[in-house]
Amino acid sequence: MLWDEVKQSLREALSESEYGLWIKPLSCLREDTELLELGGPDRFFCAWIRDRYLEIISRQVVAARGSSVEVKLSVAAAPAAADSACGKGQLRLPTMPVGGSRIRSLHPRYVFDEFMVGESNMLAQSACEALAGGDDSYGTCLYLNSSTGLGKSHLTQAVAHRIINTSPATRLHYLTAQQFSAEMVKGIRGNTMDQFKNKYLHHCDMLLVEDVQTLTGKTKTQEELNEILDYLIKSGKRVILTSAVEPQTLEGIDSEFRSRMTAGLVARIKAPDLATRVNIIQHKAAGSGLELDDELVDYLARHVSGDVRRIESALIGIKAKSRLMGIVPDLCMVKEVVRGLIGLSQELSAVMIRDLVSDQFKVSVGDLQSRSRKKAITFPRQVAMYLSRKYTDESLADIGQLYNRDHSTVLYAIRKVTEKMARNACVRGQVNMLCSKLKENS
Repeated sequence: MLWDEVKQSLREALSESEYGLWIKPLSCLREDTELLELGGPDRFFCAWIRDRYLEIISRQVVAARGSSVEVKLSVAAAPAAADSACGKGQLRLPTMPVGGSRIRSLHPRYVFDEFMVGESNMLAQSACEALAGGDDSYGTCLYLNSSTGLGKSHLTQAVAHRIINTSPATRLHYLTAQQFSAEMVKGIRGNTMDQFKNKYLHHCDMLLVEDVQTLTGKTKTQEELNEILDYLIKSGKRVILTSAVEPQTLEGIDSEFRSRMTAGLVARIKAPDLATRVNIIQHKAAGSGLELDDELVDYLARHVSGDVRRIESALIGIKAKSRLMGIVPDLCMVKEVVRGLIGLSQELSAVMIRDLVSDQFKVSVGDLQSRSRKKAITFPRQVAMYLSRKYTDESLADIGQLYNRDHSTVLYAIRKVTEKMARNACVRGQVNMLCSKLKENS
């Protein structure tokens, strides 16, 4: 057996302690003419072997077989029988403190390179990347919140991927709030709360907890997590919490727990703006081998807003329809898919109108939302509010919120634009042109 020969040669090439600690625990999972798959006790052990011993293992494989074979490292379903002879403590990496990590299942594509950055998520992405790299520029505690499908899980899993790949010795605990609650209940019923607390208080370098809004009304769970957060934050450990709800609107949450969760940076991920949606569509289309020209990308970006999963659904539908019909996607096909996805009544929204006005007047969404009183910004802002009221059923308050204004400002904008259109043909022409574009896209 190839692995037996390689192990013998490694025993001679390495010191006895090094061989016993790192090579002996490896088991052969698969061996053929093209692949030698080795199994280690856990992902951290495999990462250590990959970084420090893969090269010498590959050389010994070539020496034993006479030709190169791919060497792959995987986590074995269970440690090899010989592992027990090494002792439990010996299987721990020298730089790994006692107490392992707990990581929920990770999506392979939820990494930083696959996350499309725009105005709506720039702060959240930057903070997560800094925390993943041990940079405390944004502090050590982060509260992320957004509606569903905007990237909370993508960012937290990207952090977990980065930690696993670059700092496998980090004791990372990544779980949902519901999983934390279930684990605590199990600890209470099994009279093992000391072990439960000890794991998070003394064997955790980084804690990621998703969906904290599910702890509403769970007083005991809030108390336990609050105590853990207090200790970790004061100890300089890194903490990321995610929620579908802004912290100030969380109901059924203890005030002290709410304060603790927001002790650091609070970053909201908003729905992607037009430019970011264009980037998302182009990136995801290219990744799935779907060719879309600029006109089709622009149509999708203007009509499919909000949840990023809706964009993914639209692209899947277009690709499936294109293959089924055996033709290249065209505007008619894209419109049909979008119509089936979001429905005619939802095609126009205040967000869509805001993005169209931003694009046509060449001012950023950030400018429209700013406190600037420059005419080059106030006029487009007022026009966008006017059109939102004209073409959507959204309330004055909801429209104003898109621009960080109240309902009275929206009323004022509607009145001003109406007056300018009555007196000024140029203004009337610009607004009518925007109306035509909105009708084309609806």
